[in-house]
Amino acid sequence: MFLTITTTGTRERPATDLGFLLHKHPEKAQTFSTSYGTAHVLYPEADAERCTAALLLEVDAVALVRRGKGKGRGGAPDAALAQYVNDRPYAASSLLAVALSAVFSSAMRGVCNARPERAAQPLPLRIEVPALPARGGPELVRRLFEPLGWAVTVEPVPLDVQFPEWGDSRYVRLVLESQALTLAEALRHLYVLLPVLDDAKHYWVASDEVDKLLRAGEGWLPDHPEQKVITSRYLSRRWSLTREAMERLELVRLAEADDSEVEDIDNAVGAESEVEEKPTPLAVQRRDAILAALRAAGATRVLDLGCGQGQLVQALLKDPVFTEIVGVDVSMRALTIAGRRLKLDRMGERQASRVKLFQGSLAYTDKRLGGYDAAVLSEVIEHLDLPRLPALEYAVFGAARPRTVLVTTPNVEYNVRWETLPAGHVRHGDHRFEWTREEFRAWADAVAGRHGYGVEFVPVGPDDPEVGPPTQMAVFTLNSNVNHDEKEAKAA
Repeated sequence: MFLTITTTGTRERPATDLGFLLHKHPEKAQTFSTSYGTAHVLYPEADAERCTAALLLEVDAVALVRRGKGKGRGGAPDAALAQYVNDRPYAASSLLAVALSAVFSSAMRGVCNARPERAAQPLPLRIEVPALPARGGPELVRRLFEPLGWAVTVEPVPLDVQFPEWGDSRYVRLVLESQALTLAEALRHLYVLLPVLDDAKHYWVASDEVDKLLRAGEGWLPDHPEQKVITSRYLSRRWSLTREAMERLELVRLAEADDSEVEDIDNAVGAESEVEEKPTPLAVQRRDAILAALRAAGATRVLDLGCGQGQLVQALLKDPVFTEIVGVDVSMRALTIAGRRLKLDRMGERQASRVKLFQGSLAYTDKRLGGYDAAVLSEVIEHLDLPRLPALEYAVFGAARPRTVLVTTPNVEYNVRWETLPAGHVRHGDHRFEWTREEFRAWADAVAGRHGYGVEFVPVGPDDPEVGPPTQMAVFTLNSNVNHDEKEAKAA
């Protein structure tokens, strides 16, 4: 991963002043350790007439994976290999932008005690990036850089020069030239626009990224014609962060137009005013829907199958209507965490008599699961391989046969509404599948028909008119005539 910054000068104003501005001596090759590898700064040429500084970032693919804890999304069979074999070591991206900020931090702020007048003056600049991912092609590159005063030369990189019929890759060779920009302005442009063109970031994008964007975009981003594209891509298309950034940029623009401070414009609501309520998390909405369905069914003795770390069990314990609560999970570690969450070791005797946790697999029948009013499978079925679903179906509906069974699972159609979920990916790396509403209904109807249950479907979360709710819940109710037939059979 490589870029060069070149300037020209005269004997009175030598080009080697670039070394002072970057705080890196032209006669030295310097090395800096980063979380993702090693950054090198060196000067291929340095004299009074022409000086070039080069930043070379050697990415350690193993360190990069470890930094991300090795967790991919989607579970594709080649996902593990793709973590190590990709374009990150070679193509300019957010990795290079972070290296720019770390290695040239003072230069990016325009700080130079040795040559303060040079730091504040425009320089003749030429910046070259040999390999730049450009999702949007050369036209987007021009739309991003030309409004900032750059003369842009952008050349698509062919997939293979030996086979021109294959066409161009998504990479370009970029050359930027300007006589009207300071070095600090140029570095801030690169810091923001390199990851924007790559349209990906190697780290988690949190709310502090808005502050970083506004700092680096000061003086140019509020009036940029592609402001919305820049903001959305820089913030990894997280809608809430993009909205916040756009609102703050509009305040900056209005303040500049009115020759005022932002604080003077943004004074409609006092500091003592009530803060807007945050939306209820989907996990909470899901638990509330389950509790409501259990109360409506008149259940008092409840199984939480695949209870995980005990969040639902904890919610059930808070309601005295539920007199017996059993949490079952195949993972002893999850059950240990659930026990700590519930404070079982400090729980009073009366409360402790209401709850049990035990290890069990839903792929096998288990006599301990019989005789309960209701069973809950909350976000469980999608963690099983599809060929194992019939075993779970028989263990719950055929053998345990509670009067009510609640099954919740993600609605894959809603995934397009998640701000940070890449297209074609599931919500969790351990999900073996995610169903559409039609697929879930077909499975639930078939299960109900085979085992003598009726089934109704309840949306959980906002019910989008186009893609439905984020979570879908099936409420299975054992048919009364089936219970009667079973009693007769046992009596005979």
